[in-house]
Amino acid sequence: MTTGTAARESYYERMDEHRYKPTAHAGGAWNADEQHFSPLAGLIVHAIDRHLAQRPGNSLTPARISYDILGRIALDECEIKVTTIRPGRTIELLEAVLLIDGRPVVRARAWLLASLDTSAVADSPHERLPAPETLAPWAMGEVWNGGYVSSIDVRRTTLLRKGRAAAWISSRVDLVAGEPSSALASYIALVDTANGIAVQQDPTAWMFPNLDLTIHLHRQPQGPWTGLDTTVTFGPSGQGLTSSVLHDINGPVGHAEQILTVRPLTLD
Repeated sequence: MTTGTAARESYYERMDEHRYKPTAHAGGAWNADEQHFSPLAGLIVHAIDRHLAQRPGNSLTPARISYDILGRIALDECEIKVTTIRPGRTIELLEAVLLIDGRPVVRARAWLLASLDTSAVADSPHERLPAPETLAPWAMGEVWNGGYVSSIDVRRTTLLRKGRAAAWISSRVDLVAGEPSSALASYIALVDTANGIAVQQDPTAWMFPNLDLTIHLHRQPQGPWTGLDTTVTFGPSGQGLTSSVLHDINGPVGHAEQILTVRPLTLD
């Protein structure tokens, strides 16, 4: 999701230094007048990147990013404020707050760690996913609505059971109009899709939106594909959990967790 010489579509348009306007491509899967959280998560990383770019010589790497969704995310202009909570040369904590109409609706925190050469001991027990080109496209729009879902290319493995699937996600849409986005921001802008690729129940009968997203990274991901090896569990008392091993085309890069509120979908 980087810009080229020709005009491209985008999820957001910049209004000023801290404010962004969502386009129709950011439309949510549950409600057309809300934003899908996936591109919004990427936008927050984009704002964090700009905050870090103001400090020459910064060599810290994001290792964990957690998002708490505080309320309804309307498809309206939003503002992002980034502050340093815990400065440091080897470990640092940032906070980003996203506001709509002056009200905080997302609060995110990012831990940054110093980059060291640990390639001699690098290892992961997780097997690589099948390459994206080996999997057939999946028409996610037949299950989910919204501008965001219609903007992505999804390649999914065959479902062996409910709540278990792996998929590759890419997008033809830039994150912010006229601006290059980092590999991390572009990658994270697709991670929240995990909650829709391995559903336990039909989303026309049940609601299971996530209240948060927490991403841990042991390696910085590269695009253009975001790989999601996902398991969805529904508990017996209204809670659920979407857990994903995150991949890029070179292998696993980390994990993502989303807590769900599970309830029957009632129609007025």
